Amino acid sequence: MIIVVLSLFSVLVSIQAQETPNERQAKRIFNQAYQQVFGEQGATLRYDVNITGIYKTWGNIWYKGKKSRFVDAKMNSWNDGTTVYTIKKKKKEVEIHDAKNNKSDKYSSKFKFVPENFDYSIANHEEGLMLTLKAKKGVKGGIREVHALVKRQTYEPIRVRIKISIIWTTIKISNFKSGGITDEMLRFPAEQYKDYKFVDKR
Repeated sequence: MIIVVLSLFSVLVSIQAQETPNERQAKRIFNQAYQQVFGEQGATLRYDVNITGIYKTWGNIWYKGKKSRFVDAKMNSWNDGTTVYTIKKKKKEVEIHDAKNNKSDKYSSKFKFVPENFDYSIANHEEGLMLTLKAKKGVKGGIREVHALVKRQTYEPIRVRIKISIIWTTIKISNFKSGGITDEMLRFPAEQYKDYKFVDKR
């Protein structure tokens, strides 16, 4: 067992040695920015999404661990880590899904992010620091490229562009706050939807 651990460690050291100072800096800053959003302390932000000018939406989202809540222009959703409650406003319905197999979220698998799948670089930008991630050779499907603009001192996210296949999605981020997210803020308020039809799709 010790031999296996030592051999793995030697591989990690050799990989680290092959990285350029620019790539190491880019990974460090990206990780700090990523943890501000998805760390255990939780975060909230407003997003404005533009998919190549064809589809646009906006909303506010709250994260904390596996729990989340978002209020979108078209629908609201709560995820308590076990169950997802999606509000269909026009139909006056509450769809209930299993959080591990959420059939209502068709696109999340396409946006699944695996940090090890990318080569990293960083450059100065007039608005802050631009982090560029490009999928390594051999990585199939999913995200092909990411351009993440962060603030120079705090590394708070400003804007993210994501390429999946040949399609670019731009996400502008505002009203960002890391921390201060309580479980009560992420609780599904069933009492507010007493007159809605509940549709269980688990």
